[in-house]
Amino acid sequence: MRKIFSRGRLLPVILAAVTAAAAAAALIFFGYVSIYYRADVSAKEALKSDETTVVQTDYGWFFDGPSEEAALIFYPGAKVEETAYAPLLHSLATAGMDVCLVKMPFRLALFDIDAAEKVMGIYNYSSWYIGGHSLGGAIAAIYAADHNDIFAGTILFAAYPTKKLSPDMAEILLVGSEDKVVQWKKIEESRQYAPARYTEHVIEGGNHAQFGSYGVQKGDGTAAIPADLQVEESVQTIIEALPELF
Repeated sequence: MRKIFSRGRLLPVILAAVTAAAAAAALIFFGYVSIYYRADVSAKEALKSDETTVVQTDYGWFFDGPSEEAALIFYPGAKVEETAYAPLLHSLATAGMDVCLVKMPFRLALFDIDAAEKVMGIYNYSSWYIGGHSLGGAIAAIYAADHNDIFAGTILFAAYPTKKLSPDMAEILLVGSEDKVVQWKKIEESRQYAPARYTEHVIEGGNHAQFGSYGVQKGDGTAAIPADLQVEESVQTIIEALPELF
C-alpha cells in the first residue's frame, strides 16, 4: 500500500494546522482583553491637577500630594481601565500618601507582576506601600510577600493575600458589605497570612466596583451608599490605620 502522505508532504500540513490554531487562540485572547470596564467622567475629572499634581508617566500616572516620605504603588483590577481609580487615588494623595498608578499590559496585572520594581527606581521615598483592587491587589500582595524587605505595608481593596506577609509589615484590607464579586471565604482564610499590624474594614453599603469609577460590574451587589462616600471612608480608614504618615 502506498503512503498517502510522505514525511515531506506531511510537515507543511502540520505547520499550517499549528499556525491556524495559534491564530485562533490569539483572536480569542485579544477578543477577551478588548472588552473591559472604562473610566467614567468623574475619573477623568480626577486626573486634573489641583493641590495634588497629577502627571502621566511612562508607567501610568503619578498623584503627587504633600507627602515626601510615603507612597503607594497601585495595581488596578483585572480588565479595568487604570484611570478609573483616579478619584480614590487622588483623594489618598491629597490626604498625605503619594500614589503611583500602574498601567498594566492588557489591563491584567498578571502580565507585569514586577511593575513595582521599575516604579521604585524612579522615586526616593523612605516608606513604600503596595496594593490594588481585586485581582490587582492580590497580585500586589504576592509581590509584597516575595519582597518583604522593601515594603512597609500593603493596602488591599476587595483583595487579599495568598502568601504570608512579613510580620514587620502593616496590612490594610478594605471591602464593601455589598460586594458580590470578592470571595468572602478567601478573605477569612487570608487572615492566617496577616501580620500583627492588621486592619480589616468593611464599608457598610459599599460594593466591589465603587473602589473605582467605571460603572456597574457584572455579578456585583448594588451599593447602598454613593461612590464618593465609599472613597471617603476608604481614605479615612487608611489614615487611621497609619497615623504616623498623615
